[in-house]
Amino acid sequence: MIVDFHAHTRESDGSLEPQALVDMMTERGVEVFAITDHDSLGAFGRFEPPAGARVVTGVEINTTWRENEVHVLGYRLRLNDEVFDALIADNRNSRLERTKKMVHNLRAAGYGITLEDVEREADEGAALGRPHVGKALIRGGHFEDINAAFRGALVRGKPGYMPQTYITPAAAIKAIHHAGGVAVLAHPGRLKDEAIIDELVGEGLDGLEVFYPRHDAEDVERYRAVAAKHGLVMTAGSDFHDIRYNAGGVGMDVAQADIAPFLERVFAPD
Repeated sequence: MIVDFHAHTRESDGSLEPQALVDMMTERGVEVFAITDHDSLGAFGRFEPPAGARVVTGVEINTTWRENEVHVLGYRLRLNDEVFDALIADNRNSRLERTKKMVHNLRAAGYGITLEDVEREADEGAALGRPHVGKALIRGGHFEDINAAFRGALVRGKPGYMPQTYITPAAAIKAIHHAGGVAVLAHPGRLKDEAIIDELVGEGLDGLEVFYPRHDAEDVERYRAVAAKHGLVMTAGSDFHDIRYNAGGVGMDVAQADIAPFLERVFAPD
């Protein structure tokens, strides 16, 4: 079964408009999918899904906890939930302030970019992040590609690096539940400290992104066991942003039995 519950558009740091991403899902034969922009639900209402497609409302919330960058995916969310919208607004404000500081430091280091340059790399109102700063640096002729921009200016020890100061994952899980959603930990293989998984289970975590392009077979089996131990649903996602950097494109081919409990949760009657 080909599914994809983790993909991005220009509403955050992806390169495609929402309809273009949906068209790519259709061409790949993805049967069920979600768009999960960082700290944004703006893609919803901006695309027409193909006939018969099953689409899940989704978001990826950036959080920080004990010096870890922790991403929490939310699914089946009610739109216009006041508590959830307030949490997203806080994170988006943190993104903007962080971006301003990055631009200030880069300008002081001799990189001639402005906040307006960064904003032009995203759709109006999109959640800003390091990839937009990187794209502005490329357009300004400072680097050849996004990897070079990150290595040369945006990682720890470089002038454009600025640590994240987002909400906690526990707060994200609580807000997702308030909006009627299902909270899933994204790409656990990228955590610096996997003990966080146990902590988040105690905070009400519902699922784990077991199937992910950077998880090898050993990772998948380990996270499958973690999910079984805690009664978590398993999900699958490509984390697609741009075909130049996500050569595998969209879609993850997984056994239907593995994904069925998640589908039951997100498509259960209200």
